[in-house]
Amino acid sequence: MATRILPAVGDPETARSVTALLGQLPDTEPAQPLADSTTLLDTLARLAADSVTDLPEIVLVHERIGPVPALELVREVALRFPATAVILMTADTSPALFSAAMDAGARGLVGLPLSYDELAARIRATTDWARGVRRHLGADAELPGGPGGTVVTVTGAKGGVGSTVIAVHAALAARATGRPVALVDLDLQSGDIASYLDVQFRRSVADLAEIHDISPRVLQDVLFNHETGLGLLLAPAEGERGEEVGERTARQIITALRARHQVVVIDCGTQLTGAGAAAIELADVAALVLTPDVVAVRAAKRMVRMWERLKVRKPEDTVAVLNRAVRGAEIQPPLIERITGTRVARTTVPARFKDLQPVIDSGRLHDLDARGPVRQAIWGLAGELGLVTGTATPVPAGRRHRGRRSG
Repeated sequence: MATRILPAVGDPETARSVTALLGQLPDTEPAQPLADSTTLLDTLARLAADSVTDLPEIVLVHERIGPVPALELVREVALRFPATAVILMTADTSPALFSAAMDAGARGLVGLPLSYDELAARIRATTDWARGVRRHLGADAELPGGPGGTVVTVTGAKGGVGSTVIAVHAALAARATGRPVALVDLDLQSGDIASYLDVQFRRSVADLAEIHDISPRVLQDVLFNHETGLGLLLAPAEGERGEEVGERTARQIITALRARHQVVVIDCGTQLTGAGAAAIELADVAALVLTPDVVAVRAAKRMVRMWERLKVRKPEDTVAVLNRAVRGAEIQPPLIERITGTRVARTTVPARFKDLQPVIDSGRLHDLDARGPVRQAIWGLAGELGLVTGTATPVPAGRRHRGRRSG
């Protein structure tokens, strides 16, 4: 049986060299090199969605791949697709890098410029490991791997549109199905999920900023276990500490949460930070909340255009959510779709602030009346977004990591 090899090579010259050498190896089935981490992760997710047995035995990662740095890409592939072995191609074969690569989950290194003998030996050894793992796990669809938990981001087109209320109750709806759910506050300077849920906390997302390898134990120490069963990762109480949480930290946190939770809901606030951009890029579903007024619609249009310019997410891959909807209002979903270029969720949330005010003021948002139209609408929205059924329907399969510029 031929060994399937998928190279991810950011440098055209190295890509040609890799293609030539792989073509000479016996009993191998090399694919054409992929030029960036975005395409690699999309390809692996698509293959895993069809059948995890379709995943390649080996992925080759070039040291200059992007936008996700090589070691972070190794870690993400190893976590999300554990039956696929990763080999790092690098000019730096020092013991320090070797150790870092092994810690990230690589099965080995090959030096640059490539040598046929070294590459062949590493491919043979790694193939034996990959096949052994698959025999141990079984050859059917029960193989672990695939994209992991569903990640949904909730962003406000502007302040005061109700994105946090929607994020909290979307997470609660998912939790009501019995699945492990994490709710993350990435509104780093002014996030207030803790107040909405009456939480006194010491640890926050900022405590993960200096940690290079976020292990399950480290993550568990920072998550707050709420009475509803949600695992909360909260924004720092001191807003200035939000600057400590950058894109790299956000990527690591989301990868770790995705591996341990079936659903991850992230409140990204209204300001685009590096961490928030990474979350929106990585998300299976990106929801953009707005209200039926001209100012909010214009803000939504500016937001999706900025995401598109920065290559964070395309408008058509964004789901607009209409909050505080009023019958007879001039601004309705078809108009929002036409102006913003997004897809508007079929479920709209009605304007019933009198139902929300008591639970918001008391810090008991989770006690919102289950029979009321606001909670029923948001929980219905959660189903539409795939948080209840586990199938994220509004976004095409494989829609992840569109390739935002790094750094």
